[in-house]
Amino acid sequence: MAKVAFLGLGVMGFPMAGHLAKKGGHEVTVYNRTAAKAKAWADQFGGQTAATPAEAATGQDFVMACVGNDNDLRSVTLGPDGAFGAMKAGALFVDHTTASAEVARELDAAASKAGFGFIDAPVSGGQAGAENGVLTVMCGGSAEDYAKAEPVIAAYARMCKLLGPAGSGQLTKMVNQICIAGLVQGLSEGIHFAKKAGLDVNQVIDTISKGAAQSWQMENRHKTMNEGKYDFGFAVEWMRKDLSICLAESRRNGASLPVTALVDAFYAEVEKLGGRRWDTSSLLARLER
Repeated sequence: MAKVAFLGLGVMGFPMAGHLAKKGGHEVTVYNRTAAKAKAWADQFGGQTAATPAEAATGQDFVMACVGNDNDLRSVTLGPDGAFGAMKAGALFVDHTTASAEVARELDAAASKAGFGFIDAPVSGGQAGAENGVLTVMCGGSAEDYAKAEPVIAAYARMCKLLGPAGSGQLTKMVNQICIAGLVQGLSEGIHFAKKAGLDVNQVIDTISKGAAQSWQMENRHKTMNEGKYDFGFAVEWMRKDLSICLAESRRNGASLPVTALVDAFYAEVEKLGGRRWDTSSLLARLER
């Protein structure tokens, strides 16, 4: 059992922190910008709440975070009442936010200077993966810090791997989102084509999903897509945030991402249709408008 703080109780952080308390058996203190959400978590899981990130982080062995973006992350770490100012020497900060590799390296340097460790550890698997404790966790940092973090992360992970130094986790999450963007667009076009061709979409997918076209998106989203239902996963506005990170990094490292840029533009069209909070499979809605 370890003393753990968790900062950020959104659709991902709330169940992840819950797994730390119940499955992991850790002593958990939570912080959320909306105090009522922290209270609701404590009522459900029996942990403690804190009024600030610094208060949550004081005396903890591990501080985990899952917030919105780079600015939110800097706020809960380096801002007034930020966690970094309160963490003890030898502790470890594990960041599950999907953010830039740049901010991961910045926070790693700040943590090292202050005498504690840092791991960037973005996740994949969505809300369902968080609730079921089967997330894929992509990590960047030192081997020593990773070895300390992995047993704690195991409370909500099916797969956890160290990919390299600080920032490598975020870079790997970018690869993940780049691949998903192309897959969802391809699946949307395939379903759209099948409908126009007069085929039974479910029968078509049942057949081709046994071959080379198979994907997680196909297995888990084709039925809801075919029914025009888009309330089953990762929101379009979140995906656009992630793709903006990918595209910004590609401008720095010289990678060519023509399909990713195109799909991002398609998601912008989905937002104009009122789909900011639809899930990412709603690329089909753009084709059927």
